[in-house]
Amino acid sequence: MKKLILAVCLTSLLTGCQTTQRQNATTGEMETNSATKGVMVGVLAGAAIGAATGDSSSERKKRALRGAAAGGLIGGSAGYYMDKQEEALRNQLVHSGVQVKRVSENELQLIMENGIGFDSGSYYLSSDIYSTLNSVALILGEYPETQLDIKGHTDSSGSDATNQKLSEQRARSVGEYLVNQKVASGRVATQGFGERYPICDNNTQQGRACNRRVEINILSLQ
Repeated sequence: MKKLILAVCLTSLLTGCQTTQRQNATTGEMETNSATKGVMVGVLAGAAIGAATGDSSSERKKRALRGAAAGGLIGGSAGYYMDKQEEALRNQLVHSGVQVKRVSENELQLIMENGIGFDSGSYYLSSDIYSTLNSVALILGEYPETQLDIKGHTDSSGSDATNQKLSEQRARSVGEYLVNQKVASGRVATQGFGERYPICDNNTQQGRACNRRVEINILSLQ
């Protein structure tokens, strides 16, 4: 009976989703989207809570059904919000050299084709990134229920202490630019990691330029 209840809930709730699949930006493969996964998790959680209450078997079944429906709607809503924000970012940033990567069901990451560039030893933004950050800020303004985690990095030139400070300044530069584009300051958190996490070879000029970067992660608040 419990399996039947869950099956009915899943079927009815998933029917309300416009689509249950999305294309993975990294692999190109089709995968279940966040809204659908959120519905599934919410259904199971709601049903479990409902089934654990009630004085009789009949009452527990009724509460499990109600809990599954409510949980599915809540879970689906949160996943749908992130799916729509991901879609909007992809559309806005087409041909910009920025990939929107799905890190998890509640987190997106913006990957710049050449990073967010900085000159060696500098935390001033390159002017050629302004239009991209303007586009990012535009979509963030349409989806206020997200938090930004902005992470600064450096190459291996200079001392550890200098690089740590520089990475923090780089993250703040991006954060302040987005705030100036009307992204609420309370949504923006910045941190620096110095030279600890290179993604390219620091032994080459091109690799060092690649490592002078800032990454932008977008996390759901729902």
